[in-house]
Amino acid sequence: MRTALIVPTLNAGAGFAAWLAAYAAQRRPAERCLVIDSSSDDDTAAQARAAGLEVLVIPRAEFNHGGTRQRAVAWLADAEIVAFATQDALFADDLALDRLFRAFEKPTVGAAYGRQLPHVCARPIGAHARLYNYPPQAAVRTLEDRARLGLKTVFISNSFAAYRRDALVSVGGFPTNTIMNEDTFVAARLLLAGWQVAYCAEAQVHHSHDYGVAEEFRRYFDIGVFHAREAWLRESFGVAESEGGRYVRSELHYLAREAPWLIPSAVVRNAAKWAGYRLGCAESRLPLRLKRRLSMHRRYWNAP
Repeated sequence: MRTALIVPTLNAGAGFAAWLAAYAAQRRPAERCLVIDSSSDDDTAAQARAAGLEVLVIPRAEFNHGGTRQRAVAWLADAEIVAFATQDALFADDLALDRLFRAFEKPTVGAAYGRQLPHVCARPIGAHARLYNYPPQAAVRTLEDRARLGLKTVFISNSFAAYRRDALVSVGGFPTNTIMNEDTFVAARLLLAGWQVAYCAEAQVHHSHDYGVAEEFRRYFDIGVFHAREAWLRESFGVAESEGGRYVRSELHYLAREAPWLIPSAVVRNAAKWAGYRLGCAESRLPLRLKRRLSMHRRYWNAP
């Protein structure tokens, strides 16, 4: 199978050297690696070129989570398996890519994603998010799992994921203009079309975020916008609120054991997430100017 890796970048900074070193150490690197850079102000593109990677620079205003990735897929037209990683997702060992690619030895797998471990310096709330969403047990999901998992059936993350080109093309590729969750969109389409989605717990990267309360609100506002605009997702797989309840219970239990002093902060954060999500779901009734202020991805609202 011909493989490719796509890495969207923006001002990756000095830390990009660590990503490049981790990629260079892979026993099975992708046959082509494309860095698609949104006109960084720093030397991100120059670092990638110096490492021997292909680089495509696009105007920053043209970046879109779905559209930019689909553009990169089209650029790498000879790749049968197309993987994605973000600039801050560091391969945990030298077999991370190999293990992710091996998922496609099963011909019914249309997409696969790896396990995201918290960064060593992650705070407890950020660490729990990764431990909850990325358990140590591998799994292969089919459409039949929606009765048991609901919306969680379509969970996937392009911070470290890969797609079979034929499968991706068959469901129309990534949406060209989405605020976020282009990976979820495609995973859902693949499952509805009869493909399987593999979670490769043994393929690992270090990737986590320590968001502030305002960032959590804005991020979940954007998730609500996505769910409102792609109503077919909830119609096909169920609502997000039940999964959110399970997450909150798990987080509070984790913090009670690991960092009980953070429980008040977690309560405030979860209230902010809920408020952001509900407002996002109602975005059609909000003025554009307000949506820009509430959103994490503000450039999205500049699109025609």
